[in-house]
Amino acid sequence: MNALPETVDVLIVGGGSAGCVMAHRLSADPRRRVLLVEAGIDTPPGRVPAEILDSYPMPLFHGDTYIWPGLDAAVTRDSRGRMRRRAYEQGRVMGGSSSINVQAANRGLPRDYEAWAALGAEGWAWDDVLPYFRRLETDLDCGGPLHGHDGPLPIRRILEPAWPPFAHAVARAFDATGLPRRVDQNGEFEDGIFPPAFSNRDDARVSAAAAYLDVGTRARPNLTIAAGLEVRSLVMDGRRATGAVLRRGDGSEQQVSAASVVLCAGALQSPVLLLRAGIGPGDALSACGIPVRLARSGVGENLRDHPALTMAQVLPRSLRLPETFRRASLLALRYTSGHPGGGASDMYLTASARAGWHALGGRLALYFLWVNQPHSVGRLRLDPANPSGPPDIDLGLLSDRRDLERLASGIRLLSDLVVSPTLNPRSDDLFPANYSPLIRRLSAVSPRNRRLTGLLAPVFDAPAMLRAPLLRAVLGGHAWATVLQDDGALDDFVRDNVFGVWHASGTCRMGRADDPDTVVDPGGRVIGTENLSVADASVMPRLPSANTNVPTLMIAEKIAERMMVEMG
Repeated sequence: MNALPETVDVLIVGGGSAGCVMAHRLSADPRRRVLLVEAGIDTPPGRVPAEILDSYPMPLFHGDTYIWPGLDAAVTRDSRGRMRRRAYEQGRVMGGSSSINVQAANRGLPRDYEAWAALGAEGWAWDDVLPYFRRLETDLDCGGPLHGHDGPLPIRRILEPAWPPFAHAVARAFDATGLPRRVDQNGEFEDGIFPPAFSNRDDARVSAAAAYLDVGTRARPNLTIAAGLEVRSLVMDGRRATGAVLRRGDGSEQQVSAASVVLCAGALQSPVLLLRAGIGPGDALSACGIPVRLARSGVGENLRDHPALTMAQVLPRSLRLPETFRRASLLALRYTSGHPGGGASDMYLTASARAGWHALGGRLALYFLWVNQPHSVGRLRLDPANPSGPPDIDLGLLSDRRDLERLASGIRLLSDLVVSPTLNPRSDDLFPANYSPLIRRLSAVSPRNRRLTGLLAPVFDAPAMLRAPLLRAVLGGHAWATVLQDDGALDDFVRDNVFGVWHASGTCRMGRADDPDTVVDPGGRVIGTENLSVADASVMPRLPSANTNVPTLMIAEKIAERMMVEMG
């Protein structure tokens, strides 16, 4: 780590996707001194851990090497009325969640950004944001006016000529929807069957850190990249941001002064820093003993994630991926539910040929189903008993019943599609992929788990009559087909198993300055403050119909350009 400066022009808080963009763009002017601070470890070129580079990402979610420790969230109330909580895996490493996610690189749909503009984010309609989507990418497969060809982030797909047998089988199964097969989910905006776009080159992940903090960028003498430093608090002079207090791993602290502070810590951390600085809902701040510096009722509100469910299916030997084929998520289905309150393309389904890194997961397909256009809303608060600790997060999934109904119907559709002669015709071989404590323990990469799963895996090669009792035990003694036929049982299943897909957003919502529920204006400036901006997924007025990483990069590109123009 370079020596930490005492004074800079721009302090960027958070080395995730948005922070990497900001550091790259703002430090391009050698007159501008920029400091990028990240709480996790750095991953400089040539020293990126092999598990981050891997095209198969799931082992990264276990342990706290690359994620925020102790972070969890209330999900929804289960079928017994009890609030369910679940660990929330947010990246804590250079590149943030782009270093641990599934590398999905979809933009969403034009209607998503038209909705942002209609909600008060002037200048964020589709035609306004498209140039920044093009700026950030080098699309390796698709051309034309919708795509970029010289941006930092390579985007590719595994196209049909390179599909393994599993992908062909899924495509034939999905053909039963009557929807067309398409190539470009970022340029063809109708429903269809797609090979998912992902941020990857030569079968290696390209995180935001790899894309934007390259050798040339890191060599700039006016840019300091500081890893292993947590921002404990913002320094404010009235309503003017003047810097931050940073804490090292050994507990020592240093204050850095800055002419401008940009929060890029994500939808679960940026609002926390505002709240600790006294910017937020007055009653919530008072409950934590924090003096109200600026009452903004929207800070921590409007928390949104895509409600999701997962299913696993026993795969015949002919459809299993060899371990050397690392990219396992191979097909996606974007479709319209037709339910009241659900617009076009309101649902999304992906198919992966591997449910885990080990021998057991290699015998199972994994299907992710989520509500692409959810109505449910949650919120984030500081814990009054420990305001300096992890925030109190309530995702609020299924707070709007329309999301529950669409997930229930989606699970029925999923079951109809994949219980198929092209994949596996046995309904008993499809079962919920419950993330139980046992499964979580087995998912940690270790020699013991490799041996143990190797012993368990042959159960899935046994005759169907022998493995059926094991799968029924996973379901609590109920055959999955029975659950599907009972509306009440299926609703209970959705409540008991729904989770968020790590797409937290909206907690510092962007909109008009005269709207009391917004936090930042369309330029990313925190309304009512000076020299303080937010540029990450927290500013999204609504969730896009997509994984959030590429939209977050776009947001940072656009706000960085505004800052460069204003700074001169």
